[in-house]
Amino acid sequence: MTDRQSKSSAYWKKNLQTLLFLLAIWFLVSFGFGILLVEPLNAIKIGGYPLGFWFAQQGSIYTFILVIFIYVVRMNRLDREFDVNED
Repeated sequence: MTDRQSKSSAYWKKNLQTLLFLLAIWFLVSFGFGILLVEPLNAIKIGGYPLGFWFAQQGSIYTFILVIFIYVVRMNRLDREFDVNED
Protein backbone atom coordinates (compact mmCIF):
# COMPACT_ATOMS: atom_id res chain seq x y z
CA MET A 1 0.00 0.00 0.00
CA THR A 2 1.42 3.35 -0.98
CA ASP A 3 1.59 6.35 1.31
CA ARG A 4 -1.20 8.04 -0.62
CA GLN A 5 -3.49 5.01 -0.25
CA SER A 6 -2.83 4.71 3.48
CA LYS A 7 -3.45 8.43 3.92
CA SER A 8 -6.71 8.14 1.96
CA SER A 9 -7.74 5.11 3.99
CA ALA A 10 -7.04 6.92 7.28
CA TYR A 11 -9.00 9.94 6.08
CA TRP A 12 -12.08 7.88 5.21
CA LYS A 13 -11.83 5.91 8.43
CA LYS A 14 -11.93 9.13 10.47
CA ASN A 15 -14.69 10.50 8.24
CA LEU A 16 -16.85 7.41 8.80
CA GLN A 17 -16.15 7.44 12.56
CA THR A 18 -17.32 11.04 12.73
CA LEU A 19 -20.38 10.30 10.62
CA LEU A 20 -21.40 7.23 12.64
CA PHE A 21 -20.90 9.03 15.96
CA LEU A 22 -23.04 12.00 14.90
CA LEU A 23 -25.75 9.77 13.43
CA ALA A 24 -25.83 7.78 16.67
CA ILE A 25 -26.39 11.00 18.63
CA TRP A 26 -29.18 12.05 16.28
CA PHE A 27 -30.77 8.59 16.49
CA LEU A 28 -30.61 8.67 20.30
CA VAL A 29 -32.28 12.06 20.46
CA SER A 30 -34.91 11.54 17.78
CA PHE A 31 -35.85 7.90 18.29
CA GLY A 32 -34.67 7.31 21.86
CA PHE A 33 -35.86 10.50 23.52
CA GLY A 34 -38.74 11.23 21.15
CA ILE A 35 -40.28 7.74 21.03
CA LEU A 36 -38.78 5.17 23.41
CA LEU A 37 -38.24 7.35 26.48
CA VAL A 38 -41.13 9.74 25.92
CA GLU A 39 -43.16 8.63 28.96
CA PRO A 40 -40.40 9.13 31.58
CA LEU A 41 -39.33 12.40 29.93
CA ASN A 42 -42.91 13.70 29.96
CA ALA A 43 -42.68 13.88 33.75
CA ILE A 44 -40.28 16.82 33.26
CA LYS A 45 -41.79 20.09 32.03
CA ILE A 46 -40.04 22.83 30.07
CA GLY A 47 -42.03 26.00 29.54
CA GLY A 48 -45.20 24.12 30.44
CA TYR A 49 -44.61 21.41 27.81
CA PRO A 50 -43.58 17.82 28.57
CA LEU A 51 -39.91 17.18 27.76
CA GLY A 52 -40.72 14.03 25.73
CA PHE A 53 -43.10 16.02 23.54
CA TRP A 54 -40.45 18.72 23.12
CA PHE A 55 -37.83 16.19 21.99
CA ALA A 56 -40.28 14.58 19.55
CA GLN A 57 -41.38 17.90 18.04
CA GLN A 58 -38.39 20.23 18.29
CA GLY A 59 -35.43 18.59 19.98
CA SER A 60 -34.63 16.22 17.16
CA ILE A 61 -34.75 19.06 14.62
CA TYR A 62 -32.44 21.28 16.70
CA THR A 63 -30.13 18.33 17.26
CA PHE A 64 -30.01 17.58 13.52
CA ILE A 65 -29.08 21.18 12.73
CA LEU A 66 -26.39 21.09 15.43
CA VAL A 67 -25.09 17.78 14.03
CA ILE A 68 -24.78 19.39 10.57
CA PHE A 69 -22.71 22.28 11.95
CA ILE A 70 -20.51 19.94 13.99
CA TYR A 71 -19.97 17.77 10.90
CA VAL A 72 -18.94 20.78 8.81
CA VAL A 73 -16.46 21.97 11.43
CA ARG A 74 -15.06 18.47 11.95
CA MET A 75 -14.70 17.79 8.22
CA ASN A 76 -12.99 21.13 7.61
CA ARG A 77 -10.53 20.27 10.37
CA LEU A 78 -10.06 16.76 8.96
CA ASP A 79 -9.52 18.15 5.44
CA ARG A 80 -6.78 20.45 6.73
CA GLU A 81 -5.21 17.60 8.72
CA PHE A 82 -4.96 15.40 5.61
CA ASP A 83 -4.26 18.31 3.25
CA VAL A 84 -7.32 17.72 1.07
CA ASN A 85 -9.04 21.03 1.78
CA GLU A 86 -10.61 22.97 -1.04
CA ASP A 87 -9.07 26.33 -0.17
